[in-house]
Amino acid sequence: MGTEKALGTEEALGTEEAWRDWIGSSEEADDVIAPRLSAGLAAVLDLDAAAYAGQPAPLGIHWCLAPPIARQSGLGPDGHPARGGFLPPIPLQRRMWAGSSATFHDALLTGDRVKRRSTVADIVMKQGRSGRLCFVGVTHRYETERGLAVSERQDIVYRDGGAPAAATAETRPFAPGQDVLEAGPVALFRYSALTFNGHRIHYDLAYARDVEGYAGLVVHGPLQATLLLHRAARLHGRCPDRFSFRGMAPLIGGQAFVLGSTTTADGLALHVESDTGTRTMAAEAWWA
Repeated sequence: MGTEKALGTEEALGTEEAWRDWIGSSEEADDVIAPRLSAGLAAVLDLDAAAYAGQPAPLGIHWCLAPPIARQSGLGPDGHPARGGFLPPIPLQRRMWAGSSATFHDALLTGDRVKRRSTVADIVMKQGRSGRLCFVGVTHRYETERGLAVSERQDIVYRDGGAPAAATAETRPFAPGQDVLEAGPVALFRYSALTFNGHRIHYDLAYARDVEGYAGLVVHGPLQATLLLHRAARLHGRCPDRFSFRGMAPLIGGQAFVLGSTTTADGLALHVESDTGTRTMAAEAWWA
């Protein structure tokens, strides 16, 4: 059972002091890495979709596990569960996953029963160039019968409502030899289904453009991060011990992009870059 807070008055919802009441709020949720979930994520990543009990699940599958599930009547206008409950009822309209830092302690296997324990760690209000920002830090622990598999700090950012979409910047050719990728509407829909993510910016073009002010559908941050995590594992031969990422700019669905990486003293620095030359995500991977 989660520890939930009462919503209180509308006036209380507008103060950082009231929101900080949610620090320490916690919840637990259980899930199973079913073969269909492993195969589905592999298929979205364009990998071999075969999945059998006891095999390592695709990296990044923990971002598909135990998502918040609300009744239709309990959804907000953006498609997320309505504000309040485990997370504070921040009244700012736009809500995005800003970044994460994860440590991998043990492999997650197809067939594993997983318990996710989540806690609100901190809440910080800031004033950005585009208006008010509120950052909510949440820690997650994913445990199997073997023990702790993944520990993670996730940062969620809430922002004021969107402005009209900016004109699309001019595209430019990628360097020869780079693998050019694209996440179109079908890939975004399939990943939303895998993660039970109802946020309308990923599948409702009119809402993404006219309400939240994006130039088009938005590619999920965790999907970009999953692609970078797989690149890091492929280049190094195994999953990183630690992996962190932060969103830098929206990646629009259907926009061509490439994955880049450079070797550092501690591991790899990675990024996603769109065909306009914009870096939409930066990440780091470390090995012991």
